[in-house]
Amino acid sequence: MQFNEYYNGRTGLTVGVNKVLFSEETPYQKVEILETDTWGNMMTIDGMVMLSEKDEFVYHEMLAHVPMFAHPKPRRVLIIGGGDGGTAREVLRHPTVEHVDMVEIDEAVVRAAKQYLPDVGDFDNPKLHVRFEDGITFVEKVSDPYDVIIIDGSDPVGPAVELFSESFYLNCYNALTPQGILSSQTESPWVPSYHPAIRKLFQSLDTIFDVSRMYLAFIPLYPSGMWSLAFASKGVHPHDPEVMDRVVKGTTSMDDSLRYYNPEIHQGSFALPGFVREILR
Repeated sequence: MQFNEYYNGRTGLTVGVNKVLFSEETPYQKVEILETDTWGNMMTIDGMVMLSEKDEFVYHEMLAHVPMFAHPKPRRVLIIGGGDGGTAREVLRHPTVEHVDMVEIDEAVVRAAKQYLPDVGDFDNPKLHVRFEDGITFVEKVSDPYDVIIIDGSDPVGPAVELFSESFYLNCYNALTPQGILSSQTESPWVPSYHPAIRKLFQSLDTIFDVSRMYLAFIPLYPSGMWSLAFASKGVHPHDPEVMDRVVKGTTSMDDSLRYYNPEIHQGSFALPGFVREILR
């Protein structure tokens, strides 16, 4: 049996599947966990790969640690989406963190992850508070602002479409503290159909935030393997000397747990190939 995800005509990804472990059509989407022949258990939503046990660390480390180390003392963190728990796991490695709200619209994602991806999340951590509601409306009513907001959503289809809108990012800006920092997944630069959403998102960030930058990570099971992410802040640049000092010291203390992210990756991930720069223009 095979799983196929097509991202450009008949071009896509093929993964060998031993069996289907979980499949549920929820009010929002179709959530599945597949046992693969190479990548361990793999979660898909509406036929698109969200993560596998073997490569999830790349995405979660890059989405979490880039903004977390950029902030001088992140205490309150908001994760929109992220129901598999991997982003929260990485956020909770930071000793200054006191409170994490993870707002996931679909409880089936968390339920499936707990049962079939048990090593991904850290759901028993008392600092983590899981809320089953719409993250888009959640950020509209935040009264106690966050130091870091991380958008760990799926592709811009279905309930995730609004996660790419300017109004959503304006609400995120307003939900951040004066030193607040945001990160978000922003699709593959190799997939032409996503270029309009990527361009629109970064235009919004440029308008709303003082600093906005794209950075890259390489994730085997995501379309093309090259994935883009967004960094936005109210003033902090990801290469500021004090940021790099925190990255060096922090990654040294976490060294045993980090498998992708390190100081050189933090610095180099913001170097963009020419064709990617053209998308942003």
